[in-house]
Amino acid sequence: MSTATSPSSWTAIKGFKLPQVPLDVEGYTAAPEGLQLEQVHVYVRHGERTPVGVRLSSSPANIPSHWILCHTAHRFQSAVSSFLGPSGAELSPQIQDRERQHRLKFDEVLHTRKLVERQDGTVVEGECLLGELTDLGRQTTYHFGQNLRRLYVERLGFMPDTLSHKNTVYFRSTNMPRTMESLQQVIHGLYPNHKCQPEALAPLLIRNGKDENLIGNTYACKRLEMLQIGFAKAAAEAYNKTLEPLDKKLSKYIDGNPIRVDGKPRASGIMDTIRASKAHGIKIPPEFEDKKIIDSIEQAVVSEWFGGYKTEEVRRLGMGRLLSSLTTKMERKASKGASEPLKLLVHSTHDTAIAALCQTLDVFDDKWPAFTASLSFELFKQVGSVVAKPETKSSAEQASRGFPQNILAHLSGNSTNSGHYIRLRYQNKSLPLPLCAAEGDHLPGYPEFCTFAAFQRRVKELTPKDFNQECLPEGRS
Repeated sequence: MSTATSPSSWTAIKGFKLPQVPLDVEGYTAAPEGLQLEQVHVYVRHGERTPVGVRLSSSPANIPSHWILCHTAHRFQSAVSSFLGPSGAELSPQIQDRERQHRLKFDEVLHTRKLVERQDGTVVEGECLLGELTDLGRQTTYHFGQNLRRLYVERLGFMPDTLSHKNTVYFRSTNMPRTMESLQQVIHGLYPNHKCQPEALAPLLIRNGKDENLIGNTYACKRLEMLQIGFAKAAAEAYNKTLEPLDKKLSKYIDGNPIRVDGKPRASGIMDTIRASKAHGIKIPPEFEDKKIIDSIEQAVVSEWFGGYKTEEVRRLGMGRLLSSLTTKMERKASKGASEPLKLLVHSTHDTAIAALCQTLDVFDDKWPAFTASLSFELFKQVGSVVAKPETKSSAEQASRGFPQNILAHLSGNSTNSGHYIRLRYQNKSLPLPLCAAEGDHLPGYPEFCTFAAFQRRVKELTPKDFNQECLPEGRS
């Protein structure tokens, strides 16, 4: 079986046509004078990984079955306590504190390596598991963290140079190795050890499966699972015909099978392998370099996975809880101001979450999110007058997406609204939200700055009143 090995040019991540769009610090558009940044919520897809399944491995495609791209990821260390005593619940607070000090004193560090064993017992140094974050993925997520630092610490001065209070940051990941490892890299790029006081080390938070809201949680919501299956079937019915013309060019790469939304392998699986291969500089069949072919497959796959998020019920069950949690934290910051220390929240998640959020807010570009694709919600407080600027026709149309809007109303001289605003940024672009396109629902002259009140109203509509009840197979009554 063919094997993927690490290209030497990875040392500087140069020479690759990487599909991701790195966080652009220099091109970041600062808020107009009169707005003060208060809180930032970042959602970032994990870094480059291996495909989640073996596909296109036979001739003539010859995509590697084994990816030897995980050398760094398999070297790790952990603390191992050399003292095993009674459980904390059996001890008084004073004794618990003494035992903690004892353990800190005698803890040892265990150095170990993780190696992948194949079915035949073969072990190759640096081989990746399916779906595992690669060395390149660790590098790009570390670089993402560095860019967060360059933007919010060095350029804007929003965050301190040295982290001294852990309550100013919040880090959370889904319970997947690739997202957890990605977040570790992001944190290290944002606040490396010498820029973080020991007592300020913030925990990496993870939720149990039933409580997870960083993805559309079909595990915890049977109704959402049923709806998603239904939309996947609908996508197959709608797009399989459009994929038929590709069979003559692509079937030879998938053992003669037709390429279909619900095929074997599924169209989404083929895209997964192609995108992962391309990101790592692995040669792919020339047909998959053809933009028309890729666009046709992507359109079908995006409909299969995210078409449901055009409906209110899927939006509520899939992203409602996440958006509700976001606004709750922003509400606390808006009401308490400086007495609420939390300023930067970084969430490590998946392409499915990034696309679902965009679709739910009607700003999805119908493109599968790249590795390290990021979405940020910035909360601003108005602290002075903001000079309104005329909205161009294109910006007004982008904001309204069919919603009525009186452009002339935004040409007044100054705004003295003392409220709060949210700006959504995706892949280095500020995206005006259709939900706040109407007059009075965004900062005059700046359609990308949505009033927090308008955002709250929409999120309230999207938040399930009783998640468990609505997640029953029959849905809410």
